[in-house]
Amino acid sequence: MANTMRWRYGETNPVMLPVDSATVIEIGDLVYLDVDDAKPASSQTDQGTELANQQFFHDLFAGVAMQASRSGDTQPIRVASTGVFEFDCLSTTLEVGDMLSSDENAGGTALLNQTVAKVTNINAAIGRCAKRLNPAGTRVLVDVVGTVLRGGPQAIL
Repeated sequence: MANTMRWRYGETNPVMLPVDSATVIEIGDLVYLDVDDAKPASSQTDQGTELANQQFFHDLFAGVAMQASRSGDTQPIRVASTGVFEFDCLSTTLEVGDMLSSDENAGGTALLNQTVAKVTNINAAIGRCAKRLNPAGTRVLVDVVGTVLRGGPQAIL
């Protein structure tokens, strides 16, 4: 997927994160913190099920890449830990507040870097729907909250 600036509005509360020289990150990728380096969602080790992958990703979710890192690059990149971003999704309807996470690939072996899906488990969520999607659509506004710096989405009491 090409570099796509997905930020639409809101405070991004950016953080600069290091990237290993062999890791490729594109603008708009959902990224997590692997020990001390940013990596795109698809780099995560398969946990066996979509929910397990989403929960593991949630726990390490840093935010959305605002800068790219090509193979061989060693400079840190800017990652937005909050903000409203527009992501692709499978055709669906969503209500404001619905929880979203990175979607899984068709093979069921890895998460996608720039596609989200509705989840029902707060421990899998990386954000919430920020604009009602009805009738069904394939692009959704997501109010992203990084877990590493911001504690991730919280349960509604």
